[in-house]
Amino acid sequence: MADLNVYHDVTGRTLTVWFGAPQKEYVCEETGDEVVLMKDKDGHVIGFERLNYPDAAQEPVRVLFESVGTASNAA
Repeated sequence: MADLNVYHDVTGRTLTVWFGAPQKEYVCEETGDEVVLMKDKDGHVIGFERLNYPDAAQEPVRVLFESVGTASNAA
């Protein structure tokens, strides 16, 4: 399972989330909703950045994680 890295830059007002290796970033694509998608060479999204993210004092951050997939039963 890949690591999940979350960075909150209070000064820059950004929230950056990586669910892939940041070193594999090849291109960025702005969605128009103050969100930038970071993609690898194959076009897979490996992270995103939320611009103009609110200050923690203004709004609490809530994160929900869900693991999906099938479990393998090794004998």
